[in-house]
Amino acid sequence: MLIKSTLAAVAALALSACATGPAPMMYSQSMLPASVQVPMGHKVVMETVGAGDITYECRAKATMAGQFEWVFVGPDARLMDRAGKQVGTYYGPPATWASLDGSKFTGTQVAVAPSAAGNIPLQLVKANPAMGSGAMTGVTYVQRVATVGGVAPAMACGAANLGSKQIVKYQADYIFYKAV
Repeated sequence: MLIKSTLAAVAALALSACATGPAPMMYSQSMLPASVQVPMGHKVVMETVGAGDITYECRAKATMAGQFEWVFVGPDARLMDRAGKQVGTYYGPPATWASLDGSKFTGTQVAVAPSAAGNIPLQLVKANPAMGSGAMTGVTYVQRVATVGGVAPAMACGAANLGSKQIVKYQADYIFYKAV
């Protein structure tokens, strides 16, 4: 009888933990570098976690003959809500944030700020007017924060592998804002 009671209590506790779900992450603008803070007069309307790939290509440096570098080509990521359900995609070029409801927008980078070593920088993007009607309609800014990975490959880039592409994994939180 004691075993049945204990199992019932454990099951109830487990179910209540599932019902509450993970606590949402909140990003205080004051905790971010000033260059990537969203201007006053905007509010958070959606928080997503983007996870996927960034493609880099080995190219000749435009300003330095005989030298080569890995150049960012574009992202390909799924955008998930805080419960882990896919709500959209992020791809490019051009950089495009798209909701599964069909609405989407492109944007113009306003600023970047360093993240921890080995991670792509934090970013602030001003949204262009959305195409379609839905979740992305009216978005004014998107921030990329909590970045993990995504930096250019560590392998050498030179004449021998000119034009080759490398894909690296990354994850970042994308926070969407609308004007109030």
